[in-house]
Amino acid sequence: MFDLDRWQEIYHVLSKNKLRTFLTAFGVFWGIFMLVIMMGSGKGLENGISQNFGDMATNSVFMWAQQTSLPYKGFTRGRQFNFQNNDIDALHAAIPEIKYLAPRTNVGGYNGSSNVIRGLKSGAFNIFGDYPVYNLIDPVNILKGRFINEMDIKEKRKVVVIGNRVLEVLFVKGENPIGKYIQIQGVYFEVVGLFKSKRTGESAIRDNSNIFMPFTTMQKTFNYGDAIGFFNITSKEGIPVAVVEDKAIRILKKNHSIAPQDDRAIGHFNLEVEYKKMVGLFLGIAVLVWIVGIGTLLAGVIGVSNIMLVVVKERTKEIGIQRAIGASPYTIISQIITESIVLTTFAGYIGLSLGVSVLELINYLLEKSGASTEMFLHPGINFRVAVTALIILIFSGALAGFIPARRAVAIKPIDALRYE
Repeated sequence: MFDLDRWQEIYHVLSKNKLRTFLTAFGVFWGIFMLVIMMGSGKGLENGISQNFGDMATNSVFMWAQQTSLPYKGFTRGRQFNFQNNDIDALHAAIPEIKYLAPRTNVGGYNGSSNVIRGLKSGAFNIFGDYPVYNLIDPVNILKGRFINEMDIKEKRKVVVIGNRVLEVLFVKGENPIGKYIQIQGVYFEVVGLFKSKRTGESAIRDNSNIFMPFTTMQKTFNYGDAIGFFNITSKEGIPVAVVEDKAIRILKKNHSIAPQDDRAIGHFNLEVEYKKMVGLFLGIAVLVWIVGIGTLLAGVIGVSNIMLVVVKERTKEIGIQRAIGASPYTIISQIITESIVLTTFAGYIGLSLGVSVLELINYLLEKSGASTEMFLHPGINFRVAVTALIILIFSGALAGFIPARRAVAIKPIDALRYE
């Protein structure tokens, strides 16, 4: 394999007809290049979509109250109702599969915002009443201070945790917000924490404009009584959140006198189901990319095999001389297969390197331009995939040379010597 004469012969054979060698190698180059580009682009799309989840628990379900659609127990259809504090204990007591349960309320209602003032500056932000457990379901990065804790809930403290965008609007650049006060609907709250979203793009901008305060404080300060806007619930490991979802809906219907067959009274969104759909979609994309990429690569390898057949035909007399002076069939086969492997591996390596370089360039340009990459982020392939692609190349090269090599040794030396 490391015989210098053999490598010189390989170089001589491949360089003898440069145009033919280039066109043959280009087929392999293009196959691996397109495979890398498609795989990297698929990964970039997957990263962009996944980043929108941040570190959010994907085994989650969200529930909120809507109007009833059926009369029940003397109540007419179209009745408005709210979840209440006693639902928290009822859900915990009846559903052991629950891992985290976080009630939540927005001061301005769903997607509503409230005016927040500090000195001469003001801005409209989403203000949520939360329990500490919410940061285990949809975590944020705490830059300074802390998140809401159990003592805040118990003592109904007037404290808030603000997003990075809130800091930019209400505070002087470089100012430490911890310990300062902001005004929400005429009530002053102390800032005890500063956070930044783990998401990217528009999702991060929206999250960074949020303000969190203790759930009990919000209910008392803004006269919500014991009303709850919606529940965020996660299931324990190994348990589908759909199990928790079904049980929770039954319990909430019973607590609020809703007909069991009323499917519109309680709105719910199962994040686990949607996440699995997304995972299945990207798995399908990955399989499709491999099929198309390997098909393109296979076309290039077939081209290599055909060219090697031509090369063998051109060298029939030379091979006959080698056989006549004692060269074994293994020597002839290994020589031709080596030539094929060298050609495919060299062309494939260039295609792989160029493909990775193009992906890195795209990533650099996206970051440099500051363009929104919420749906496309960090395109690329990992090292294991690159190694797998190279192994496929080497195997394909050996396969491409095997058939011509078998044909070469099948010719009798005396017939080869007579070949013109």
